[in-house]
Amino acid sequence: MSGSCDYDVVVAGGGLVGGSLAVALAQTDLRVALIEAVPPDSAAQPSFDDRTIALSHGSCKILQQLGLWPLLRDSVFPVERIHISEQGRFGTALIVAAEQGIAELGYVIKGRELGHALWQKIGDLPTLDVICPGTVTATSQSVSSCRSLTVATQGQERRIETQLLVVADGARSALRAALGVGASRDDYEQTAIVANVQVAKRYTGHTAYERFTPDGPLALLPGIDGRYTVVLARPSDNAEALLQLDDDNFLQVVQSCIGMRLGRLQKLGQRSSYPLELVQTAALTTSRAVMIGNAAHGLHPVAGQGFNLGLRDVASLAEILADAARSEHALDAGAESLLAEYAAWRDQDQRNVVRFTDGLIRLFGRKGRMLAAGRGLGLAAFDLFPAGKRELARQTMGLGGRVARLARGLPL
Repeated sequence: MSGSCDYDVVVAGGGLVGGSLAVALAQTDLRVALIEAVPPDSAAQPSFDDRTIALSHGSCKILQQLGLWPLLRDSVFPVERIHISEQGRFGTALIVAAEQGIAELGYVIKGRELGHALWQKIGDLPTLDVICPGTVTATSQSVSSCRSLTVATQGQERRIETQLLVVADGARSALRAALGVGASRDDYEQTAIVANVQVAKRYTGHTAYERFTPDGPLALLPGIDGRYTVVLARPSDNAEALLQLDDDNFLQVVQSCIGMRLGRLQKLGQRSSYPLELVQTAALTTSRAVMIGNAAHGLHPVAGQGFNLGLRDVASLAEILADAARSEHALDAGAESLLAEYAAWRDQDQRNVVRFTDGLIRLFGRKGRMLAAGRGLGLAAFDLFPAGKRELARQTMGLGGRVARLARGLPL
């Protein structure tokens, strides 16, 4: 279908989002190449670390349709309830899967395990061309209906042409900048500290906790055998001191935030950290190019929406291209009409999620006794409002607005 171009689609970035898109498009007749700078089995691979990822209900459906679920089944842990509260304040909210008519709200998995399964699947796709290690070092619009790419690989350079370039190389995307597309950055002046902890007793199983504290939010994500993943956001000027605490004192900090609802926390695992910022691209598309995943939107981890939003980018773009490939005799994957359709579809969802996550940080970050009391009343009222909980559950499950076929459990 590629006409004078080498490929219909080139995906630049083989992380969790870019790799998922390559797997999705391999189900079509499109000629697709995936370019990734760091081999997936390298310790330097930034996309496949030990951070825990919360998979929404819709994301699980997408991964099932991509054929990844058999490879993930032994690595995922179901979440049946989400408990939301604020430290030192009355009022809580509880979202329960059974009340929404489903078995689970989603699952949690380590990024490394998801990345391993993804690249195992990529290795089984004979129609997908993989250039790894490889980096797009330059790009330009050619005189034909192609975008020209210069790819550096193993000390050599090669030139390839594609109808559509998909930019999936992360929030600090060099390729996005090379395309002349700007991005805004809003530093939350917070650092996320991530570690595993063991719960001694009163293990509540499949409940995820979102706890807002005066210094930043705390998430506790459940795992096997009473283990939880802690994601603690703290002001950046205080985070380093927390990282230097011994295990017992760090556990006391977390314990003081969550209280005794999980019993005594113990057996702290290795701690890691990363800075938090909101990144928003100035445009989702440009001439024969589209930004997806963190190259389009980098979020605060509160509510665990980042990867799920990127996976919805994947499902939407794959559906648009698959439909066009079926209906057009001579497909132009980079046609302006297709890019406009993608931008219109994804813009509202991305804006909604940014407003939701950023709004939570701003709302619970405000000081004052009256504001705190109002938040407590709001949580208590929300817990008694089934329609509101249904709508929030739909949003957090990735089922709000226009839902792609893959997210509904349907093939492309």
